[in-house]
Amino acid sequence: MLKNISIALLLLISTTLFVQAQSEILRVVVIGGHPDDADIKAGGTAILWAKMGHEVKFVAVTNGDAGHQNEGGGALAIRRMQEARESAKRMDIDAYVVLDNHDGELVPSLDVRKQIIREIRKWDADLVISHRTNDYHPDHRYTGVLVQDAAFMVTVPNICPDTPPLEKNPVFMYLQDGFDKPYPFQPDIVVAIDDVFDQKINALDAHKSQFYEWLPWIYGRQEVPDDPAQRKAWLKASRTTRITPSMRKALVRWYGQERAEKVKHAEAFEVCEYGTQPNEAMIRQLFPMLGK
Repeated sequence: MLKNISIALLLLISTTLFVQAQSEILRVVVIGGHPDDADIKAGGTAILWAKMGHEVKFVAVTNGDAGHQNEGGGALAIRRMQEARESAKRMDIDAYVVLDNHDGELVPSLDVRKQIIREIRKWDADLVISHRTNDYHPDHRYTGVLVQDAAFMVTVPNICPDTPPLEKNPVFMYLQDGFDKPYPFQPDIVVAIDDVFDQKINALDAHKSQFYEWLPWIYGRQEVPDDPAQRKAWLKASRTTRITPSMRKALVRWYGQERAEKVKHAEAFEVCEYGTQPNEAMIRQLFPMLGK
């Protein structure tokens, strides 16, 4: 009788601790090379985190002052910062920081590494997500290098002593990309975003300089509708990406076969070898929107 009570008590304690852990507020940082990269790769998941009461910060490592065919410099940087702030409002995330480094000129310097360390520390991040280091754009590649270089240093007190070090090393992950060398992206976690896909598109719509001007121009002089509603529909169609077989397999793992087969829109993430290495229970805590 006493043994059965003890077992029941242990189960109750374990369940209570799990529920408490699941109810804790997560603090997530998504770091992109430019003011729109985090939105493209993780906007839907960020919206889901925000809806669940978790705290999300996006960081753009460059100010985007070169990303336009007709505008540039300080005026474009201001415009892109305003667009980023509007996007954050539409996603309902907590912060969107744009660092003052020139677009197209980013290098993995000690100075910028310290900027990254401070942003991660100030947010007391549980999870940090950024680019892989093999990407078409040098700003993306070097952002990935900078975040990797910060992955251990965020816990070292004598580095950036003006900002208190983290007591625990966050989990670090990569944003999805389509590059195969030296190895292809591995979708360790795939999040279904069907329920918030329209809200994500509305957030991307805030980056008018990029999605309706610069990117259509640089990628083949594409025709963009003038009507705002038609333009947003065009953006939705252009930003609907194919779910690969490996992504679908991961969806089955996290959501089950029946739900996974119905998912039309998703965002994927790969666990980085640096930082805290999560097990399945920790992944489900970091991504509470995943299936049970």
